[in-house]
Amino acid sequence: MSTATVPSVTTRPHPQGDGTTWTQLTEDVRQSGQYATRSKAEQVTRTVLTALGAHVIGDERVDLARALPEEAARLIASQIPATHPLTAAQFVDEVASRTPGATSATARWDVSSVLSTLPPLIGDDLVTRILAQLPAGYALLFGRADLTPAP
Repeated sequence: MSTATVPSVTTRPHPQGDGTTWTQLTEDVRQSGQYATRSKAEQVTRTVLTALGAHVIGDERVDLARALPEEAARLIASQIPATHPLTAAQFVDEVASRTPGATSATARWDVSSVLSTLPPLIGDDLVTRILAQLPAGYALLFGRADLTPAP
């Protein structure tokens, strides 16, 4: 993937969309995850968005960065795209490996706490497009039902 598709997040005014700021985003994560401090919510948000940035590619990556507050957009846009997609379980394990003392269960909580705050911020259409490019299983992490069509 060429770096030309990565948005310039340093020159573009933020926040866009509904005007959510980094502070509001991390406060939403703090409330969603019931974290005791804003500092913990910020750490979790950074870790999850950094991991996500490597797995969302193309126009969806650009649109995601544009929809997020500047600091979050930088986390998404600064990642080198992954060479192979991770299953949802592997993604959670990757987040666990980036978080000191985390288990798969706590990482799953962290991932869901962050990703479930994104749909109201970025819109259902973009979430649907992101989920279409990720392996099955991510929908639940975004707070959506993971429905599989009947055979």
